[in-house]
Amino acid sequence: MQAFLDSLFFAGRSVRQSCLLAVLGAGCLTAGDEAFNGRWIIQPLGGNNGRVLWLEVSGAGTASITGAMVGGGPGGQLDTIRAPRIERGQLFFHLERRFGREREIVAETHVVAALKGSTLYGTALRKRGGPLLWVGERAPALPERDDGTWREGGSVDLFDGSGIGGWHTLRPGGEDRWYVEGGVLKNRRRADVLVSEARFWNFRLQVEYLVHPGMNGGIGLRGRYEIQLLDDHGMPASDRGNGALYGRIAPSVNASKPAGEWQTLDIRLVGREVTVVLNGVRTIDRGVVDGFTAMATDWREDQPGPITLQGDHGAIEFRRIAVTPLTQ
Repeated sequence: MQAFLDSLFFAGRSVRQSCLLAVLGAGCLTAGDEAFNGRWIIQPLGGNNGRVLWLEVSGAGTASITGAMVGGGPGGQLDTIRAPRIERGQLFFHLERRFGREREIVAETHVVAALKGSTLYGTALRKRGGPLLWVGERAPALPERDDGTWREGGSVDLFDGSGIGGWHTLRPGGEDRWYVEGGVLKNRRRADVLVSEARFWNFRLQVEYLVHPGMNGGIGLRGRYEIQLLDDHGMPASDRGNGALYGRIAPSVNASKPAGEWQTLDIRLVGREVTVVLNGVRTIDRGVVDGFTAMATDWREDQPGPITLQGDHGAIEFRRIAVTPLTQ
């Protein structure tokens, strides 16, 4: 398998001459090209630091295929798929990372995918880190809406100011990178994602946090959708700014405070609808969450998920993390 995947990358990615599914031992498929259309939740096979990927495809079966992917390329942001085409029942595209004033391509990831039944199999071919095999399933419909009928239950304090009981790191053994000092939860350099043992579906999340100059972090809702935490006071609002649904929904205004000051987030999540109040300002009002963000670690989108904290992007502090379940 490894030799085959290496040959795809270094010999011009000649998978069009064979069937990916046959190589994977799953048999080839002759379904129509339009079967690739839709939203896909992708679980990597083997080690990938717990990350989950996401893909959307439209226009398959026509001359105008479009789409986007999270986690397939370097950096993990939402990337537009480039030069998509379907040959011999297989979907090909690549992702690009551009950098600098000239926007030069500094990294590429080549992806090939094939269908068997309702399952999507694929591989992402990268020069660094080797090829990544994955398997995908269609994203579920989440019909619930934040329509005013949801009522708050009892609040659950996920942080009591004394320790990290009720939490674990994504990869076992990394809890020592998080610590409590003066009733405040802090992270050390390159801290692993912190995951709550409690899992939630529809809820209100209240957080008090502080970012240090030039630093950022994130809060994962159900372990799938990241609300960005960032030192960006005075900058234009963006989908990668403080309080944004990372890479997907930008705040209506930038309501950030300067680095070093405590800030508040009040978040509601019902089905796929998210509302964000940053420092008392409603900045996202029932925005529709199309799919996962780069911080996704929990791939069962139709099930309750944890609250997760990102700690590998610099110093960030928390002094309140409280969840109130919402029920009808």
